Amino acid sequence: MTENCLPKITNSFCYKVRQIDRPQEILFQMFKRFEERAVIITSGQLTGMIIIHMAHENGIPFRVCTVDTLRLFPETYTFLQQVEARYGIQIERIKPDLKQVDRMISQHGEFLFFDSKDKQEYCCHIRKVEPLERLLTDIDVWFSGLRRDQSGNRSRTPKAQIIEKKGRSILKINPLFDWTEKQVRDFIKEHDIPINPLLLSKVNGQSYESLGCIICTTPTLPGESRRSGRWRWQNTQVEDNKKECGLHFSI
Repeated sequence: MTENCLPKITNSFCYKVRQIDRPQEILFQMFKRFEERAVIITSGQLTGMIIIHMAHENGIPFRVCTVDTLRLFPETYTFLQQVEARYGIQIERIKPDLKQVDRMISQHGEFLFFDSKDKQEYCCHIRKVEPLERLLTDIDVWFSGLRRDQSGNRSRTPKAQIIEKKGRSILKINPLFDWTEKQVRDFIKEHDIPINPLLLSKVNGQSYESLGCIICTTPTLPGESRRSGRWRWQNTQVEDNKKECGLHFSI
């Protein structure tokens, strides 16, 4: 499909998407219209897996990408392969520029994220944000797994919004934006959707609620917020609801 045949990403088009009730219908309409220029971007966590499952049930081709920081959990890499086998898809791995990574490490050290929040955000920018921005230069619709109940910072997450990047308008859709944790868990159980084993394990009351890079993600304790396991060494300085890596730059 040529770009000239694609719908224009305008406020009125975004409004029409917001009026579609069922997430499955949103996925069907967007992949039918935009084909490979619509992408599910996910790290394979719960909501992302539901979106993949719904897209697969539509019976039309769909595209899935993940940002591979080169520091994911071994279990995550294995899980992504299992997802590919389950749904008969190939998940595109978007990786950081190795020269930029080497330069960052030579200047600041391999574990720079322990030094300060600024350096943590710099590491995230090189390993996550910059690869994502490269991907966004060639797509028109971005499906995300953001939900309002994930943190205070995400409490105003819309169903759909327009992201402006380098003079281009991208439609970012969060089809499960208003789902609760119970709705997510119930849907996964009902449809036997695969889950990263790290999200299933619980040791001494500790469990993973959010997964990122292997060093920067730790289990949470009962009563802690979902984001408290991210960059735990910042917990006394940074509110959990402000713990973001920069991928979702305009929530």
